[in-house]
Amino acid sequence: MSNRALRILIADDQHFHRMQIERTLNQLSYYRIAPVHTLEELLSLVEYACDPFDLLIINGSLAIHSGFDLLDFCLDNPQLGHALIYDSQRFPPIPSSLRHRIQASRAQLPDSEAIRRLMLQIDPPVFRGARSGIQWLPELQHGGWRVSAN
Repeated sequence: MSNRALRILIADDQHFHRMQIERTLNQLSYYRIAPVHTLEELLSLVEYACDPFDLLIINGSLAIHSGFDLLDFCLDNPQLGHALIYDSQRFPPIPSSLRHRIQASRAQLPDSEAIRRLMLQIDPPVFRGARSGIQWLPELQHGGWRVSAN
């Protein structure tokens, strides 16, 4: 993973769930996390944020109880890059064309492996090639290798 400065928002009415998700993200070296416990707090943070959130991890039951259209909110909001909606038994299936931005899970709480896979999709590792200006050339006289800086 390459960008440890991602802004992440966790929304769940249960403190233990928020802490469990945050702890998992911290173990993956993500620390810019804002936990909220109500839909109203979530809406306020997203509306008044100076910078967009890269990821929203939300318990789908927060929206179900209030009748709020969480799927449309996540799709139409420029302040949200990606979303994971968990505990989403009553949500309609998400079309495959939208799954790069929004994922749904029927699990009551995403486990650490699910969060790790999600972060690999959102924040893939960057592989850097060899440093420019350095070449490995065969040493013809001795059959070994030598480094040549250009």
